[in-house]
Amino acid sequence: MIQAQRDISLAQCTTFKIGGPARYFFAAKTKEDIIKAVGFAQSKKLPYFILGGGSNLLVSDKGFKGLVIKINNKQIKADGNNIFAQAGVSLSDLIKLSLEKSLTGLEWAAGIPGTIGGAIYGNAGSQRGGPSISDIVEEVILLNPDGQLMTVDKKWFKFDYRQSRLKNIPEGERPVILSAVLRLRKGNAQEIRRTIKERLVIRKKHIPEEPSAGCIFKNPPNQSARQLIEQAGLKEKRIGQARISEKQANFIINLGGARAKDVLRLIELIKKTIREKFKIELEEEIQYLGF
Repeated sequence: MIQAQRDISLAQCTTFKIGGPARYFFAAKTKEDIIKAVGFAQSKKLPYFILGGGSNLLVSDKGFKGLVIKINNKQIKADGNNIFAQAGVSLSDLIKLSLEKSLTGLEWAAGIPGTIGGAIYGNAGSQRGGPSISDIVEEVILLNPDGQLMTVDKKWFKFDYRQSRLKNIPEGERPVILSAVLRLRKGNAQEIRRTIKERLVIRKKHIPEEPSAGCIFKNPPNQSARQLIEQAGLKEKRIGQARISEKQANFIINLGGARAKDVLRLIELIKKTIREKFKIELEEEIQYLGF
């Protein structure tokens, strides 16, 4: 058994600050907690959702009629050029440790919200063709829905642009990331620090401060979703309290009290407009929950 909370607002758990309540909510602080929570959901035939840092996620206004398992296991340690991190470790804490140990390979992630578990699940990266988390994943421990643990290497994930094998496995059958080993390289601490600062300056200039889920769409091959949205004349288009950002047109921001239905209407408007103007089908980078 687990001590799950009931009817917890998911808006407070996401970077978008949007979404209704979870019927059940459990914060898992250890590997054992995660195993128990998944086992509980399986035994009760409850749908369950694994929640990391809450970025790249749009939750329905109705919420989620199952168990949300918030991943809060956060042990982290360095061993030579490797970093071991449990799934709930934030990217910012990973970067902090890599800087302390003069390890290079994570600078691109400076300022990106989320956890290592979520980053591996979606193969987080800086831009299409640029560095991504798949470059440094050495091995990952997964929890299968039947309770068995499995250690896999990066080949298992079949990583692609903002894509991993896990994304193609249905909820309820999908393994849960428990921890990962990342292989970095020895570097110069001053150079690492300078690169991190440069990345943070760039993000502050181009990334909106208002609540958002991050990039809404993947970049099509040889195209920029941001530029396509701008060229379509959609920059700053607003529906309800959801608006396309003036800083970065591939971001939809929450002006305060935005509803998921407003965001969905904006997303559909963008996709329809880009399809009609450019004959390009945009694909969402964000994940949906409860729809």
